[in-house]
Amino acid sequence: MRRLIPIALLVLASCSSRHAPQVDNVPPPVAPALANWNPTVHLADVALSNGSPQIALQISDELLKRNPRDAEALDRRGNALAAMGRTSEADVSYQTALIIKPRYVTPMIGLARVRMEQDPAKAELLLGQAVILEPHNAIAWNNLGVSRDLQGKHPEAQDAYRKALGAEPDAASVQVNLGLSLALSGNTGQAIQLLRPLASKSDASPRVKQDLAVALALNGNTDEAAAILGHDMSSSQARAALDGFSSFRP
Repeated sequence: MRRLIPIALLVLASCSSRHAPQVDNVPPPVAPALANWNPTVHLADVALSNGSPQIALQISDELLKRNPRDAEALDRRGNALAAMGRTSEADVSYQTALIIKPRYVTPMIGLARVRMEQDPAKAELLLGQAVILEPHNAIAWNNLGVSRDLQGKHPEAQDAYRKALGAEPDAASVQVNLGLSLALSGNTGQAIQLLRPLASKSDASPRVKQDLAVALALNGNTDEAAAILGHDMSSSQARAALDGFSSFRP
């Protein structure tokens, strides 16, 4: 049986605010007594986007002390816990938010994300509900595509990615996932055409370059794939990766 795609090759779009603005009253890295300032879910979003999940958690916990049924605070608490790798606690926080507010899409996406690797089928069900509730939610569609790719359902995944791009045409993470999905389903030429410009950008991540290498390797361009991988890993690691990519052939 063909090995399914590892989640490390896919880009999970964040379920929190994508463009959280910078604000002057974000709490410092080691926040003093929270009574000295006014915590809000917006500040939790900013803290998380700035790479401070501990502060986002502290803000969320203070909000929940004031109102234990604050579904938005529970959602942000889940986001912070997930960013800290505390996925079982994040799962509980998202579920609690959904008990309070069953049609709240962002904790639905968050819950799917923390369950994605262990149970992509259940994640797909959650994300299917999310896109019904919000048909133009690019994040939900992108994560739905990831859940399908993880199950080897590549044509269905590509449909989800295209719907995400219909909602947000410039979403690079969605383009990368679509390219990898195309490669895994045998459409390597299309995949390379989509991924090469993304991987050629000066700020391209190693993951994007690795996805291009997957497409090139599956297309038979192993030397170019090895050269790309060689920028971020040793030659032996690159060779091992190429050997692993062969198991993705449809």
